[in-house]
Amino acid sequence: MLSELYIQNIAVIEKTSVTFSGGLNIFTGETGAGKSILIDAINAVLGSRTSKDLVRTGEKKALVTALFQDLGPVSREALTSLGYEPEEDGSLLLTREITSDGKTSCKIGGRPATAAILREAAQNLITIHGQHDNQALLSPERHLGFIDDFGGTASLLEEYRVEYAALQNLKRELERLTADDREKSRRMDLLRYQVDEISAAELSVGEEEQLRARRKIISNAAKILESLHSAHDILFGGEDSDGVVGQTEELSGNLSFASGYYPQLSGMASRVQEMHYELEEYAGERRDVLEELEVDPGDRDRIESRLDVIYQLKRKYGASEEEILAYLAKAQEELDSITHSDELAEKLRYELKLTEKKAEILARNLSEKRREAIERFAARVGEELRFLDMPSVKFTVDRQETELTARGIDRVEFLISTNPGEPPKPIGRIASGGELSRIMLSLKNVIADSDQVDTLIFDEVDAGVSGRAADRVGQKLKEVSRGRQIICVTHLAQVAAFADNHLLIEKSVSEGRTFTQVETLDRAGRVAELGRIMGGAAQTPAVLQSAQEMLSHAAGMGQA
Repeated sequence: MLSELYIQNIAVIEKTSVTFSGGLNIFTGETGAGKSILIDAINAVLGSRTSKDLVRTGEKKALVTALFQDLGPVSREALTSLGYEPEEDGSLLLTREITSDGKTSCKIGGRPATAAILREAAQNLITIHGQHDNQALLSPERHLGFIDDFGGTASLLEEYRVEYAALQNLKRELERLTADDREKSRRMDLLRYQVDEISAAELSVGEEEQLRARRKIISNAAKILESLHSAHDILFGGEDSDGVVGQTEELSGNLSFASGYYPQLSGMASRVQEMHYELEEYAGERRDVLEELEVDPGDRDRIESRLDVIYQLKRKYGASEEEILAYLAKAQEELDSITHSDELAEKLRYELKLTEKKAEILARNLSEKRREAIERFAARVGEELRFLDMPSVKFTVDRQETELTARGIDRVEFLISTNPGEPPKPIGRIASGGELSRIMLSLKNVIADSDQVDTLIFDEVDAGVSGRAADRVGQKLKEVSRGRQIICVTHLAQVAAFADNHLLIEKSVSEGRTFTQVETLDRAGRVAELGRIMGGAAQTPAVLQSAQEMLSHAAGMGQA
């Protein structure tokens, strides 16, 4: 459960620390005191999207921390799967910092985390139900989600969705294969041309580099030949002089003779002899090079023509030989696919039939579970509504079968009849604001039994409710809080009277700036606050006596 919330520089809250207890925690305060900001701060530390507008004016950053104690097994398992662990005593600290330029940082147990990871970890810690949730009742598309939550069909739904996605992929592939014949014919003509053009070129990887190197040699053949002849003359000499080869042979002989008397010269003699042999080998290598330099007058034209072919292919199909050949393989594959499209289409139709059958079976299984859940769900919601002082309201769930969709074969809509003898109608058409709040509270309470979240937050779900109905809402919140922690923001004294922990949000102005503080009320403080809610500024003895009686009544009902 949430044990402590620390808020710094969030809107009108400069700095405050809120301590929560188990059971029912109630927030009250005058309109504009900052109750909605408190919910915004909790949303922020749970990883929801934030805005720099949350940061208190004039401050560089805002900070929210939430300390949780006695984490349940589901929360622990979720944390572990994300790579985080609670402390040895079972506590966990979540931190969210927001800067005035809109940047945020998150931590789980002191370790950095992304907002997405924080949000995933927190979804098993707290569920927030706000006034905007009532809009879900006005949208039939949202109603099936309530049934799935209640019936625990998440795994069946996920299994079906995997098969449904495979079915849609097969349909798209079959549609592509059975496209317009004219379009297929045009595409095949283009692919054949491209395949033939690339194949005819008989391209090989590295060919362009080799051609460019050969072209460079041909362009400089005369200079290369002149250099080779000059090198030959230096090595082998001419009619009037010995070349280096002859001189090294003579040098080797002289050194060899001298080494007979001076053994230390033998090494040098050997090296000079090896040098002489290496220089003689030049003659063979020179012949090979000269043969390569025998240029056919048409070689240059053929090289330029071939390079132009490669250039044209690169301009159309890729920046290198590898890319061009890869394009060839892909085009050939597509051409083969279209050529054999009838055969492939028949295969896909067979796969489509099998997949559709599997999806239908899964959808039927899912639908059966939903029908069982619908019957139990409607009965439970009816019980809740009767308790919440709506005995004449009849709640029903209308189910219609549809074609296969991403959600199965079911479409459901919640209907109510507010007066005996009237046929059920869509909730959005006939329910008042107060009725919507109580219906939503009923739905949430029914679903909560199958929910593993330790803490539920209700943000003014009692809007539009008063009198006896308000008392019943307080009783229901008290009842639910026996099994988990409940945090509720309310304007109703009847609801606030049931609190195990009553927290007052107060706003004050000092030196032209607004400040909000949160105070835990004792019995006397609770009497005064309930009196304020009931009688406004007029704290008469009668009002305070009524507040005392309301607290005593709630205490007695809470023990019942």
